[in-house]
Amino acid sequence: MIELHCHTTFSDGTLTPTQLVEAAIEAGVKALAITDHDSIAGWDEACQAATAANDRLGYDLEIVPGLELSTTHQDRSLHILGFYPQRDKIEMPLKNRIEGRHRRAAKMVEKLAALGYAISLPSLGTEKAPGRPHIAQALVNAGYVKSVDEAFDRFLGETRPAYVPYEKLSTVEGIQLLRACGAIPVWAHAYLFRGGAVEACLPEFVEAGLMGLEVYHPHHSISQVDRLRELCEQYNLLMTGGSDYHGPVANQPTGKPTETSRHAPHLKTFNVPMELLTALKAAIVTEEQK
Repeated sequence: MIELHCHTTFSDGTLTPTQLVEAAIEAGVKALAITDHDSIAGWDEACQAATAANDRLGYDLEIVPGLELSTTHQDRSLHILGFYPQRDKIEMPLKNRIEGRHRRAAKMVEKLAALGYAISLPSLGTEKAPGRPHIAQALVNAGYVKSVDEAFDRFLGETRPAYVPYEKLSTVEGIQLLRACGAIPVWAHAYLFRGGAVEACLPEFVEAGLMGLEVYHPHHSISQVDRLRELCEQYNLLMTGGSDYHGPVANQPTGKPTETSRHAPHLKTFNVPMELLTALKAAIVTEEQK
C-alpha cells in the first residue's frame, strides 16, 4: 500500500521525517510521499531514515519526493501536489515561497496582537514552512483557545479576522511552475476547495498543465471519489491518493470537517494500490522523452 500525501515537521506535520518513516513502516506502507507545504527540506532525512530502516529490518519502503504547493484561485486557497520535481530547479522558487510564508505568519501574529491576543511563535528556521496550524497551536499554548479547531473557527479561517492570504501565486502559475521543474502536478483534495465547483475549475487547470487529481482523501465522500475517477477518465488525468497525514494529534477533532480536522489521524487510511505510483513514474518518463 502507498501513501502519496504526508507532512513532516518541515511544514505543519508533528513528526520528523525519521519518525514519519518509522510510522509508515509500522503501518505497512510500501511507498511514502513526503509532501510538505512549499518545502522539500525533509526529503534527505526521510531517504536516509528509510535506507537505514530497510537495511535494519529487511523492509523495502520507497520514498517518493514531493511537495504541496500553496496557490490561490478565485481568491481562495488551493493546493497542488507536485511529485518528483527536479531539486535544482525547484529549490529557489520554494525558497521564495517559504520566505513569503514567514512574512504571512508575521502579519497574522500582528493581527492577533491588534485584537488583544499576543502570541509568540517558535523559531522554525529558514527551511521550515510556517503555517496557520503553528499559529493556532500558539493560541492554544497561550490559553486563548481550547483547541486548534477553535483557533481556526474564531481567528484563522479564510473568513476570520486574523487571516492573511498567501502571497500571490495563482493556481495556473503554480501548475506551470511545477511542470517547468519536471514535477507531476496533481490537484490536492479538490472537493475541499471553496472557490468554485471542481468541474468549472478543472478545464483551466488542465489547459495550464495539470496532470492528475487526488482522488482518495479522508474527506472525499464515496460519490465524490466516483466523480473524480470519472473526471480523470474524461481528461486523461492520473489518479493519486493519501491520508494527508500530519502525525498523531492530541485531542483529535471529531464531528464535521473543518480546515484542521480534515487530516487523517492514521496512516494508510485507504488501500491505495501501487499501480497509481507506477502510473506516476510512467508519466515522468513520458515527460522526459518529450
